[in-house]
Amino acid sequence: MSQETLKAALENAIAGLQKNPASARLVFRAKTRLLEGVRCSAEVRDFPPLIVDEPAELGGGDTAPNPVELLLAALGTCQEIVYAAYAAVLDIPLDAVEVSAKGYLDLQGLFGLSDSVPAGYQKIVFETALKSPADTEAIRKLVAVVEGHCPVLDTLTRPVEVEGSVTLNGAPLNVSISNAA
Repeated sequence: MSQETLKAALENAIAGLQKNPASARLVFRAKTRLLEGVRCSAEVRDFPPLIVDEPAELGGGDTAPNPVELLLAALGTCQEIVYAAYAAVLDIPLDAVEVSAKGYLDLQGLFGLSDSVPAGYQKIVFETALKSPADTEAIRKLVAVVEGHCPVLDTLTRPVEVEGSVTLNGAPLNVSISNAA
């Protein structure tokens, strides 16, 4: 898709949202299922199932990325998408965008070996490499807009309410899964 086509599509979407702000609220869905061992299948919209697995050293078959790797991929691809979108809208030429992300995780948290170690990432570091003929000031403005509006970065950097429930054989199990205050 050309930058002009992307710009037109985004401007059309923005105009539609301005006319009907209620249409801005979306709900995204994913349905996952444990297949065997620790190998899982994730279904999103009408796409073929995405397989998720763990490396052999964590009990998996090493046939696919694991969930924490997918989180890093989600951050990187979201950054790239938002760069492309805002560059198009702001008429800033971009020749390339690549994101390298690293997540630092201590397995003591996952395996319950230390109450002081979180189960998830303790730190995520990413580097964005841009190629553009645009002047440095235009790119600085683009970076500021992207960093302020990337949905995955936003989700990772602020508290987000998470709730869950569990059923056992179709009946609700009375457990509370929530980080809500």
